[in-house]
Amino acid sequence: MLNLRIVFMGTPGFAVATLGTLLMNGFNVVGVVTAPDKPAGRGRKLKESAVKEFCELSSLPVLQPDNLRDPVFIETLKAFNADIFIVVAFRMLPEEVWKMPPYGTINLHASLLPHYRGAAPINHVLINGEKITGVTTFYINENIDTGNILLRDEIPVYAYETAGDLEKRLMKTGARLVIRTLTGILKNTIKPMPQSQFLKPGEEPVLAPKIYPRDCIIDWRRSSVEIDNLVRGLSPSPCARSTLYRDKAALSFKIFESRPHADKHTFNPGHIITDGKRSLRIACGEGTLEILYIQVEGKKRMNASEFLRGFRINDTRISLTPQA
Repeated sequence: MLNLRIVFMGTPGFAVATLGTLLMNGFNVVGVVTAPDKPAGRGRKLKESAVKEFCELSSLPVLQPDNLRDPVFIETLKAFNADIFIVVAFRMLPEEVWKMPPYGTINLHASLLPHYRGAAPINHVLINGEKITGVTTFYINENIDTGNILLRDEIPVYAYETAGDLEKRLMKTGARLVIRTLTGILKNTIKPMPQSQFLKPGEEPVLAPKIYPRDCIIDWRRSSVEIDNLVRGLSPSPCARSTLYRDKAALSFKIFESRPHADKHTFNPGHIITDGKRSLRIACGEGTLEILYIQVEGKKRMNASEFLRGFRINDTRISLTPQA
């Protein structure tokens, strides 16, 4: 079983956990496909993907195609003579790639498919206030995240958990699920099931599209729970954000961590409630949001006390909505 020839495809740190688990369990990874190096930072120096950095430490052969349909790449991929491809957080594959190996191409997705198909499942699970999530392995087909399901594994979503926290737990759970999936495929103990089998009658899958800057703007007319879900779902990056207005100046700010409170108030949404020393809350459509960690444009990340020591709150207001 461990001699099964595997080509692994992935790019970010989330994928490294699975690749490392495959190697630690003795699986025969014969090659890796990852994204090309990209300019990053102020100096615009080329930066390698997390998967490539790992491969260099593990002496694994790496392909970094710009074009997944390039004939040279296709021929090089065929030369690996792989039995199966494993994909974790990579690009959409063309048919000539995912149909290549005899055991097919399996994908690890960070949600309980068919729900939260798309590029940002972890973010949207938290933004929507879900209490349960998980990981899924499935066969890749011609559409994104729609192939027959192999295995799923549920985990609870913890209170106050951020996207960064949840990602760390899911990548470990997902790595273990890939090992179980490979074992089940080879022992013929897994029956692939259409994703429709996991939907209730009349139910449509919840989608998880890419997060855009407009999706990060806080509407303070919403409840404190909904806004806190947005904060958690976008932390540590790209972060929920709003704008402070003082005099004629406008400063954007990010919220990294918050706590919702159900206290009743008579303030307009966006009103700042503070003792000027430690406590920083913002009135919402329902309840208030306690700000624990914040970063104002041009400043470092700081807790509420640090922020209040260096920022004059008097005559300061907060943008109410994305259109304000």
